[in-house]
Amino acid sequence: MTETAAPFRLFCFGFGFSARALARRLAEAGWAVAGTTRSREKAAELRAAGVEAYLFDRAHPLDPAALAGTTHLLVSIAPDGEGGRAGDPVLDRHAADIAALPRLEWIGYLSTTGVYGDWQGAEVDETSELRGAKGRNLRRIEAEAAWLRLQEEEGLPVHVFRLAGIYGPGRSVLDQVRAGRARRIDKPGHLFSRIHVEDIAKTLQASMARPHPGRVYNVCDDEAAAAAEVTAYACGLLGVEPPPLIPLEEAEMSPMALSFWEDNRLVSNRRLHEELGVALDYPNYRAGLEAILAED
Repeated sequence: MTETAAPFRLFCFGFGFSARALARRLAEAGWAVAGTTRSREKAAELRAAGVEAYLFDRAHPLDPAALAGTTHLLVSIAPDGEGGRAGDPVLDRHAADIAALPRLEWIGYLSTTGVYGDWQGAEVDETSELRGAKGRNLRRIEAEAAWLRLQEEEGLPVHVFRLAGIYGPGRSVLDQVRAGRARRIDKPGHLFSRIHVEDIAKTLQASMARPHPGRVYNVCDDEAAAAAEVTAYACGLLGVEPPPLIPLEEAEMSPMALSFWEDNRLVSNRRLHEELGVALDYPNYRAGLEAILAED
């Protein structure tokens, strides 16, 4: 008997935490799944798990045949600031190959809420000015614009998803507390948005079912919260004493870590709910952390 080909094929440029969550759901629904990595060891692991795996980086583009049959494309590779198309290695190496795909129904580009920059605690939505005009956030702004231009000029079904801080099993404050690395930094009035990795996958699936090319979506939960509050809750779940509060100005941090504290904004996810009809499985950090602990 001849094996029937899968009706849909997801190709992921970058097979990280979020891509794996989406791929797992779609593979269970009978989709073919393929993705890229920069590591031969990682590629071997993915192939053992039933994923078509390819090596890719700016210096090692794909054979265009690797993209054949793709119906849905997810891009989670960060711009690197090199090359000619906003520093995006996927666009620099494969924009023409993507535009030539005959069955392509959906493209998802994973960006970050960092593009909004500092709003001093005010609310932002998808129409707000992008003030993150430096460093990696500026590169993200430029990459978003480049992907959306591809939609406008080539008619490709591009969607941009601005992700808040991602957490999930094996990657949460629970792990930091267990490892003795958790700290409670105190900056009054400063809130962070976050999103459980499974709710990212759920949102991407909802967009696939209701595509709106050219649309941008904030992907965060319903309740922004202070980082110290989240850490204290995780300690309570694990039955340990929370670490003491440390004023931000006294905390020793790398420039990268400190950069996350420079900007303060309240990210709206109304469009995610109203347009895509997404009901988050983990609408706040409490629900997410409790579910992770129960799974552990």
